[in-house]
Amino acid sequence: MIFAAALTLSATTACEGIALEPAPGSTPDEIVTTQLGELTVAKAGSMRGYSREKFPHWRDTGENCDVRDSVLARDGRNVKRSGCNVVAGTWTSVYDGKVLNSPTKVDIDHVVPLANAWRSGASSWTAEKRGNFANDLDTPQLVAVSATSNRSKGDQDPSTWKPTETSSWCAYAEDWIAVKARWELTVTSAEKSALADMLERC
Repeated sequence: MIFAAALTLSATTACEGIALEPAPGSTPDEIVTTQLGELTVAKAGSMRGYSREKFPHWRDTGENCDVRDSVLARDGRNVKRSGCNVVAGTWTSVYDGKVLNSPTKVDIDHVVPLANAWRSGASSWTAEKRGNFANDLDTPQLVAVSATSNRSKGDQDPSTWKPTETSSWCAYAEDWIAVKARWELTVTSAEKSALADMLERC
């Protein structure tokens, strides 16, 4: 997976979803295919009551740092800091291949958008759990990308939006599935079909 740190399949205190146990000897492709098959298919829920403020981010990570700084440091090259804050470096947006030479040009994207999560189960979560989801560094949920690609994506799922970098489709599908599996979010039938098609590039 190229979008974020490798997925940890054990449960963590920051992430309240289930821990999936792959069959002994399963390959990564088999694991993600199993995860996709186990996702619950349902119609997209209502957007009634949604706002980004119900998913508070970015959380403080100490020493005047926050989760955004953590992602910038993880995903960048030649990163420089002022104290804890990331002030320079180079980032390659995996969605469109753009090379970004300043942290101010970088967006931190939620692979599964907050609005999509709301429609697929998060509307019933507690505020604390939504905050955990929005600041999730334990799954491939947060990734540094270009602002233009992030705006283009919006809250769309893979049935209506995919990275323009087709070489990223496999990893994008794997990451999307990993996040939805960990957080027990539903998928639409069109979304599941699109994910299966993208996995064929793996």
